[in-house]
Amino acid sequence: MKKKFALILAATMTVGMLAGCSNGSNSTPTGSTPAGSTSAGSSAGTTTPISSDLNVGVFYYDYSDVYISSVRTEMDKLLTEMGVTYKNYDAAGSQPSQTEQVSTAITAGTNLLIVNIVETSTPDPAQNIVEQAKAQGIPVIFFNREVADEVVNSYEQCAFVGTNAPDAGHMQGAMIGEYLLENYDAIDLNGDGQISYVMFKGQEGNAEAEARTQFAVEDANKLLTEAGKPELAYYDANAATKYLVDTNGKWSAQAATDYMNTILGAYTESNGNMVELVIANNDEMAKGAISALQVAGYNQGLDEDGNPVGTNIPVFGVDATPDARTMISKGQMTASVMQQADVMAQTITALVTNVGEGADMMTNIDEANGYVVDGSVDKIRVPYAEYNAESAT
Repeated sequence: MKKKFALILAATMTVGMLAGCSNGSNSTPTGSTPAGSTSAGSSAGTTTPISSDLNVGVFYYDYSDVYISSVRTEMDKLLTEMGVTYKNYDAAGSQPSQTEQVSTAITAGTNLLIVNIVETSTPDPAQNIVEQAKAQGIPVIFFNREVADEVVNSYEQCAFVGTNAPDAGHMQGAMIGEYLLENYDAIDLNGDGQISYVMFKGQEGNAEAEARTQFAVEDANKLLTEAGKPELAYYDANAATKYLVDTNGKWSAQAATDYMNTILGAYTESNGNMVELVIANNDEMAKGAISALQVAGYNQGLDEDGNPVGTNIPVFGVDATPDARTMISKGQMTASVMQQADVMAQTITALVTNVGEGADMMTNIDEANGYVVDGSVDKIRVPYAEYNAESAT
């Protein structure tokens, strides 16, 4: 059985008193604010508030990530409506900063950690955070960026809320394959019978990036070959790896814009080698690629009759951010895989409610209540959904 919150609270209140902090259930933590953090107070909510002395630390890997910003907005709203004291922290892409923020928060009396881990290529940072929390009996909820099963299983008050990484790649690959088969001749700009593509991966070692990069291409190729078409051809046949990475690990629009501008200097319609398809692991990189394409005269959108203005290069992303949905509605972007920020936040706060009410964290988090949970570990999966022009209407 998992520990009840009353036991956890007793341990963390002791830590808070030793640190000289005062943390009421309806006020923000007092004292200095750690670098990279923002505070948000609790107030009378429009949803059912919970009665507890929860003091929640929410640790984001990077505020500049557009999707994560959407999750943060929804989380702030829900936690405030619940009447929960919480504080947000921005690691700005630095794992050492995030680890220090967690240590500082625990010392200050935080008694529930919600962590969007920075480093995903090794389980060590997540395990370090779990060990810090476990020593004080503090529950930990990881979210969005995958952590290893053994990390979650190492502590009975630990869970993960996220997507099933391969699903986005499979969904994107299916959308790409179907779209190409419906529009093959128009997309094959040089008429060589094969579609050339560029892949913007995002970040090396990230589970979501790895799965999306692999399955988007594999699944699209499967549909193409089954229909008698050749597999996709990477635009640079001599490239050792068939993708481009944001070297800053930011999955940024700027990285994709810079790459695409360089590509378009040599790969053009007039040279007969134009990139005919863009696949991006997130919508920001898709957006960046579209920006470069538009400067070159492509992806200008639709006229007043709904017809494409000039030539559109198909661009597929992941997240279905507001900007991406707008570009899809305007005909500048083809489709995206929706990662539901509101459902992510709602699922996390369902766990928070359980902890606050003194129940086991995973109480009623099961298939019968509409949740998808892994069989051997406390990982809750938020499903993806397709988003295309039809979705935008």
